[in-house]
Amino acid sequence: MSTARIPASAPTSSWPPLDYNQWRDTAVTLQLWTQIVGKIRLAQTPWLNHSWHVALYVTARGLTTSPIDFGNAQVEIAFDFIDHRLRITTSAGDSCEIPLEPQSVATFYTRVMAALSELGRPVSIDTMPNEVENPIPFPEDEAHVAYDAEAAHRFWRALVQADRVFKAFRTAFVGKCSPVHFFWGSFDLAVTRFSGRPAPLHPGGVPHLPDAVAQEAYSHEVSSAGFWPGSDAYPHAAFYSYAYPEPPGFREQPVRPAGAAFNPTLGEFILPYDVVQGDSSPDEALMSFLQSTYAAAATTAEWDSTLECSPGLPRRARVVRG
Repeated sequence: MSTARIPASAPTSSWPPLDYNQWRDTAVTLQLWTQIVGKIRLAQTPWLNHSWHVALYVTARGLTTSPIDFGNAQVEIAFDFIDHRLRITTSAGDSCEIPLEPQSVATFYTRVMAALSELGRPVSIDTMPNEVENPIPFPEDEAHVAYDAEAAHRFWRALVQADRVFKAFRTAFVGKCSPVHFFWGSFDLAVTRFSGRPAPLHPGGVPHLPDAVAQEAYSHEVSSAGFWPGSDAYPHAAFYSYAYPEPPGFREQPVRPAGAAFNPTLGEFILPYDVVQGDSSPDEALMSFLQSTYAAAATTAEWDSTLECSPGLPRRARVVRG
């Protein structure tokens, strides 16, 4: 197995504390806001394998859709968790901002749709949330109103750190691999490697997600890792790693660092965020988890080792031998 190098480790203080119970209400509201924005990208973008066309991306200030094709212009929608604004900009040079502040999901939805109309780019989206319990249509949701700016900022800072390490991990694989991207349905940052082999048809059954979407997402064998801030079902920020389909012996494989373990209820390896955040070398702790859990999948499923490569280095082309 190749070992990905990482940049000089960020100090522990760069990894903020995250207590799901302390910011739960903001997390729930923010997830729904990101779904509204993500569904705009979904509505305008041709389907890309494994739903890669719907994801958001971590930026130096928050999360972005990247440019969305509106035919006569490109539109980008970005969450800024420093100034706490939602910025909508177009390739035609016009823009508008919506404050990120305590407001209902219904109000946020109305403001976003109105802003796009005022910019001459109206859009219609599916207003039912995905992958959440007891969903309320966005235009009717007056229940979720919380926005703690400091908590949202901490969450974004955690995403920035995870994004850095995930991207370094991604460089040690020449096979098919997803971008490092943020899925608004499950509210997690993820990176996924593919063996190249087709997988058995996924059974579906993901709450409030069409089976066809899950089946297309898992059409091929994967080893996937990610980070999520917690949920009511699992109220802890954590890193995770799973294989689909799960090969025999996968969950019994040794993984690192201390504190990482297979969670049979969730069906994946879990590394509590607190373990990484409190480690004297958090980048190294997370990288060891990513590498060892990928090795667990690749070993037990007998992946082709030629999919692996030496880690990428700045300014240096990877050597290809004939």
